[in-house]
Amino acid sequence: MDAGVQVALAHRSLLGDGLLWQHGGNRWWWTDVPAATLYAWTEGAPAPAACRLPDRAGSFAFCRSGRMLVALAKWLCVAEPPGGKVAPRHLALRPVVAVDPAEPRTRVADGRTDRHGNFVFGTRIEAAQPRAIGSFYQYSQAHGLRRLALPAAAVAGSICFAPDGRTMYFSDAHEHRIMQCAYDPTTAQVADVRPFAELADARPHGAVVDSDGCLWNAEWGTGRLTRWSPAGERMRAWTLPVPHPTRPAFGGAALDTLLVASARQGRTGRDDSGSGGSLFRLAVPGVRGIPDTLFDDDNP
Repeated sequence: MDAGVQVALAHRSLLGDGLLWQHGGNRWWWTDVPAATLYAWTEGAPAPAACRLPDRAGSFAFCRSGRMLVALAKWLCVAEPPGGKVAPRHLALRPVVAVDPAEPRTRVADGRTDRHGNFVFGTRIEAAQPRAIGSFYQYSQAHGLRRLALPAAAVAGSICFAPDGRTMYFSDAHEHRIMQCAYDPTTAQVADVRPFAELADARPHGAVVDSDGCLWNAEWGTGRLTRWSPAGERMRAWTLPVPHPTRPAFGGAALDTLLVASARQGRTGRDDSGSGGSLFRLAVPGVRGIPDTLFDDDNP
């Protein structure tokens, strides 16, 4: 484990993903996908609060209204604000839109809000053999669900946006590269799709962009978290004590705390390490995140 990497929370999530910091709530949230469980944790607490879900959740977002947008396997749902802490076994969810209802082989995977309050997410194939049948979507109150004209993916991921919101980054976790494109949040149009970074020995997973426009990507299989410049140049990599980091996120009052979620099990189903599933903290002095835009659920 590299110097500057610490265990922030020892946990045993099978696949901890979707890590987000809740501004105002001062908590870290993530989902354990196979366990269909949503977690919330306040730093210093010995354990996170857990909330069972009716299905696996690949990603989620916080809303302007105080509600949550939760992306279950085949549905986007809204949940009323959970008060002071997450209810231990229940979160009232209301389905708002079905995702690929005629395609049983896919489920919702990675997603986050763009800089204008739309929710952008991708889907992935459920079968063991990878096939590029997943898609990328934008969901908004004003326009509903709109498919983005991006290449099909086996496992859509690495979704994040440049500080100005006009460049979108994304990946297929079965490929060894991160892609980028021009992105119009109003029309959901994309253009100039091209490679951003090549990963010779790893597969990209979750990603986030910092206030300098640099992209941080969790590399599935190598245990690295790599920072890329806006030009796609590798700046530095940190090695975690687990082979499967899943998603980094900035948080804290000044957005200067960087945590990384991880998986306890790899795609083979084996237990990767004693600390897999934990949250890790990286010391990155002088680096700050960008506040996640709240999902615009006030726009009719």
